[in-house]
Amino acid sequence: MELESLGAYLKSRRDRVTPADVGLRIYGTSRRVPGLRREELAQLAGVSAGYYTRLEQGQAGTASQQVLDALAGVLKLDRAETAHLHNLARQPTTSRLVRPRPERPHPRVLALLASLGETTPAVVLGRRGDVLAWNRTGHALVAEHVEFDAPHDLARRPSIPRMFFLDSLTRDLHRNWDELARTHVAYLRLTAGRYPNDARLAELIGELAMRDADFAKLWAKGDVADCTVGSMRLRHPTVGAVDVDYQVWLQPESPDHRLEVYTPNNTAAADALRLLSDQVAHQQKPEVALSEAHRHLDR
Repeated sequence: MELESLGAYLKSRRDRVTPADVGLRIYGTSRRVPGLRREELAQLAGVSAGYYTRLEQGQAGTASQQVLDALAGVLKLDRAETAHLHNLARQPTTSRLVRPRPERPHPRVLALLASLGETTPAVVLGRRGDVLAWNRTGHALVAEHVEFDAPHDLARRPSIPRMFFLDSLTRDLHRNWDELARTHVAYLRLTAGRYPNDARLAELIGELAMRDADFAKLWAKGDVADCTVGSMRLRHPTVGAVDVDYQVWLQPESPDHRLEVYTPNNTAAADALRLLSDQVAHQQKPEVALSEAHRHLDR
């Protein structure tokens, strides 16, 4: 599956900007496009209509940073969308997909996870949203129906995007599933722009688009977003309604890996997380669980 081209992204963003959005006056003429015309966008960005047309058709070669920034300004792209535009512009016109080596969590990321203990739920996510590690409270919060040691086995490693769209239990867990689904898809698109040759990522996106109509519809919208903070409203099968905030910690040694930490955003949620951590504490001590993660990492 081809993830995305610069021209396709430009067109999708052009379609969502109306003439009124950029101060153009329309005098009763009929329009065949939902947003800006190519020549209108080109004029506003200070480039020729012919050059912009070739750019959208993939025939103009590499666009300069100044041109891309000008287009981003007219299209009202935010920071993540602009970064995605630049990522797409840097892609070679012909490239082949390659299958990267399986991801392994960096020891420093595991050490940071261990420092959280079991009172704070946390999950280590890879580039494509695979669970590389989690503490027991994080596991119990987001995927208690999955075996705890599954991240250590490449054949069973959980994929958060797959679970989110293809697993009914994960869907039922999230009371704000629609909101989070948009974020998941928008972040996958941002990742696809960063790693256009990742065959595993292309396979994941292709599988989700084929198997889930909601994903396909959201992917077709072309939205892009980073995913660093947000809220999850859970309908947890063990502790009931839990509203948590998530925040992502990035590590310089492994920029593709994200430590996602969950904190309560009200008193009831704090009580529920405390109950959850108490329950997992009786199952296994945290240091034993994390030593297992290190043991599997060393294999």
